[in-house]
Amino acid sequence: MRNAEIAERRNATIARGVGMQTQIYVDRAENAEVWDVEGKRYIDFAAGIAVVNTGHRHPRVMAAVKEQLDRFTHTCHQVLPYENYIRLGERLNTLVPGDFEKRTLFVTTGAEAIENAIKVARFATGRQAVIAFGGGFHGRTYMTMALTGKVQPYKAGFGVAMPGVHHVPFPVPLHGVSAQDSLDAIAALFRTDLDPKMVAAIIIEPVQGEGGFYPAPPELMRGIRSICDEHGIVFIADEVQTGFARTGRMFAMERYDVTADLTTMAKGLGGGLPLAAVTGRADLMDAANPGGLGGTFAGNPLSIAAANAVLDVIEDEDLCARAELLGARLRQRLEGLRDAVPQIADIRGPGFMVAVEFNTPGSKTPDAGFAARVKDEAQKRGLILLTCGVWGNVIRFLAPITVQDEVFNEALDIIEASMKAAG
Repeated sequence: MRNAEIAERRNATIARGVGMQTQIYVDRAENAEVWDVEGKRYIDFAAGIAVVNTGHRHPRVMAAVKEQLDRFTHTCHQVLPYENYIRLGERLNTLVPGDFEKRTLFVTTGAEAIENAIKVARFATGRQAVIAFGGGFHGRTYMTMALTGKVQPYKAGFGVAMPGVHHVPFPVPLHGVSAQDSLDAIAALFRTDLDPKMVAAIIIEPVQGEGGFYPAPPELMRGIRSICDEHGIVFIADEVQTGFARTGRMFAMERYDVTADLTTMAKGLGGGLPLAAVTGRADLMDAANPGGLGGTFAGNPLSIAAANAVLDVIEDEDLCARAELLGARLRQRLEGLRDAVPQIADIRGPGFMVAVEFNTPGSKTPDAGFAARVKDEAQKRGLILLTCGVWGNVIRFLAPITVQDEVFNEALDIIEASMKAAG
């Protein structure tokens, strides 16, 4: 079987709107390595877009899934509930930042988690409007598409978005936007277009994912918390990509001195199985009537079992500390390339959520072509990388946090060689 043969079948079968980052068809995977159908090995610095933080097929996650598989695979928690669902909710209520009583809701995808967070905020406040940030990514459903602050490819051609969503600039000092600029934009919105008493929620990623791995400055988070407290608005932290040790903390909001009212999560939670959740203030989460939240597959028993094992692995293997160590080593290697790679405009990111942004040398012009060449060069050398950013000029590094030291060192060498070759 060949990659090209499968690609031909795919093109004749699968909707064109399902985008493809590579034409590598995977046969098997283990920790931070994958092998395609032709037997070629790759180092995976995508991790399913921050899903397998604990590595492909972590033995403890696989053992938990197999044990659950031998018991039952589906009953629908709303019909016949199960204890490990409750146990995972108890653990998340303890782990999610916030010194208040919490409740948790399980769903299946990150977009679903965000949809439900908006539902909770609207029901609890009786308000409709939501404020989001330019460059943010929150999903592809109609509500989450409206929240997402990037037109191509997520909004173009899909018609009028859900009403009541307003965007303000996200602070990116490299692009001349400060935290105060963002807060001033919210104040201007309240003066000219939107009564704050109509706002149900403000939603933000602590570190923008698809938007370019830009961390939110602490002063922005403090400002949002103050605005929400003043006007009775719900503060939602979208931790779908930042959660579960990726930033060197279980949740990125632990890096701030304020907390959100609701936290959405997915990706790394299920260790490769589909699972998402909303955890937040009990008074908000309990506002909706029974039956108003949930779903047939929400909190699938296999995914719940996997997630409980993921939390065990993160704790027992101290993956938060490992993320800090790996991220520091990666940033140090990238910093050492600045003279040889003048396209490097910025290196950033907390923990092991690291990115490098490229501009045309000597200018502030984003260089998406260079980023694409680096990605392609790395792939030829056996390393899978992802680009991101509104201009497509950012390489993001999302290896499993469990990556073996020798594999990580091999990947660093490929990154350096690829950047030098792309010039």
